[in-house]
Amino acid sequence: MESLFLLVLGNTEISTVPGISVAGATPELTKLTPPADAEYIFYEKPKIIDAIPVTPEGHPTPAIITKAARELARFPIIVIRGGTYLAPKVPHVHISDVVGRDFRKEPALPEVEDIIETARLFGEELNKEPIEELVIGESTPGGTTTAQAVLWTLGYEAKTSSASPNNPQALKEQVIKAGFERAGIRFGELSDEPIEALRQFGDPMMATVIGISLGFRKKVVLAGGTQMLAVAALLKALGESLDRFMIATTKWVVNDRSATFIETAKEIGIMSYAADLDFSRSEFKGLRDYEKGYVKEGVGAGGATWLAVKAGFSPEDVSRKVEELYKQLMNLKAASP
Repeated sequence: MESLFLLVLGNTEISTVPGISVAGATPELTKLTPPADAEYIFYEKPKIIDAIPVTPEGHPTPAIITKAARELARFPIIVIRGGTYLAPKVPHVHISDVVGRDFRKEPALPEVEDIIETARLFGEELNKEPIEELVIGESTPGGTTTAQAVLWTLGYEAKTSSASPNNPQALKEQVIKAGFERAGIRFGELSDEPIEALRQFGDPMMATVIGISLGFRKKVVLAGGTQMLAVAALLKALGESLDRFMIATTKWVVNDRSATFIETAKEIGIMSYAADLDFSRSEFKGLRDYEKGYVKEGVGAGGATWLAVKAGFSPEDVSRKVEELYKQLMNLKAASP
């Protein structure tokens, strides 16, 4: 087995701040998004809720892209519970059930060392297998805000992306500044203390991916957008060479003018791949709106497409499969009472 896809699930209380995350129909439903994303990859629809995870406007989770790529390329997926409110109803590896706290009120992740150590042990076990490449995706509502906070503590003037075309950057900055005041720190003050940056402002997904990446010593593809920039910056601050790392994302993240993906990736010094998916001709508005800046990335969509392309499929093949899956969802919805 050359490549293995890991999907790391994480929750942070930051996702329930009104207006900060659209990775769920309401702020409260963002608590269910990670396990629902994982379940949808394996089943026709999630088991934990009787619907596919959507934005408040009804745009489908990027798990539909990961599911499409997997059904084409048939790569194996292992789900990892990095720290969520609820466990997914699929086979999974348990690292932690710790949810990231609201960093405006208290340190986000007091258990950071335990999570990293447990995840590192898992990475070391994978290192013994004939796997040459780990592709690590994530589902973490609110994670772009925790990522931006961590990047700021490390001294990167980064702006993270959003699943909305109207990136709530002013709200993110307000929340982060409140966290900085609570912790009594300034921009860049934890550049030499990456674990403390994670403890104060991170989330369990970041800690889990860090641990796995430290334990697995071969190639790692960080499958995500600006959240994985924070992971890469933390790894660099921990003294890891980024030569064996790459970020796989989508064109929608790279083209997002409200964020700094390209600039921050260059500053960190990590290579990137952007999946050239195109839903502009979809018959479904929910998918066409991806081209208008909705959703963009998540659940390892860019990394899953990377694996499909490596297996001989084109981004167009993946886009067509997404269309097919979305049609099935619409038929399910129409048939339900």
